[in-house]
Amino acid sequence: MQGRTLILGATSLVGRFVLPRLVAAGARPIALSRRAPDGDGGADWLAGDLADAGLAGRLPRLSTVYSLTPIWLLPDALPMLIAAGASRVVAFSSTSRFTKLASPVAAERAIAARLADSEARTIALCEAAGVAWTILRPTLIYAEGLDGNVSRLAALIRRLGVLPLAGRGAGLRQPVHADDLALAALAAGASTAAEGRAYDLPGGETLTYRAMAERVFEGLGRKPRILAIPAPLWALAFRLASPLLPGATAAMGSRMSEDLTFDAEAARQDLGWGPRAFHPDFARPRPYSS
Repeated sequence: MQGRTLILGATSLVGRFVLPRLVAAGARPIALSRRAPDGDGGADWLAGDLADAGLAGRLPRLSTVYSLTPIWLLPDALPMLIAAGASRVVAFSSTSRFTKLASPVAAERAIAARLADSEARTIALCEAAGVAWTILRPTLIYAEGLDGNVSRLAALIRRLGVLPLAGRGAGLRQPVHADDLALAALAAGASTAAEGRAYDLPGGETLTYRAMAERVFEGLGRKPRILAIPAPLWALAFRLASPLLPGATAAMGSRMSEDLTFDAEAARQDLGWGPRAFHPDFARPRPYSS
């Protein structure tokens, strides 16, 4: 019996784009989420999470699994998914496994180590079971009004009218839209060349942190107003702004001067990777969401 496609984290940032694209292609996937949204969006919803002991008994026969949850949730669930017939796994990790490896913040170093360990466990489990795997590592993900990166900058700009930067903000960035990542995930799931490979997925444009911030102003219909703050004053400015940036750390300031860039050539060759340039538009309608 042919298996079904399962989306783990269907209401995640990337999941909100993967689901409608699968449906538009004629599929009716199974969508796993802790809370199903209003309306089915063309999917059959399973309420729960990967740690739910009763989930195994509710899974139908599977084929391809798109894992859009944090990758450290995947290895413990893989035996259950493989037992349900999963033969293809496309999982999202992050380039943070490289960029945060030497962070001065212990929690960020722990995240990098956790990502690397989870990738290794995922690969080992899939290969032991003969399951084809692909790991995708995005750079800085955004989707207007939905993400915690670019949209967080936009929220700060709306509140302050000006954006403080640590120094000149000369570090290079490659922001990537969640919808482009959805396309990459579906391409990976259909590509034999992508089996047994991991890909870095940078956005379609490399620009400085300052230039990225200026584009955010433009996406809000505002003239850029950027305040470059010398490093000794950054900590004070950060303390003042941090209540507006949940989850932000002081290390984010020092990274504004670091180049966080990756090569997309392998993804171009195997996945047809051609993401959009960075021109966010905050008047754009949101995709399907809970």
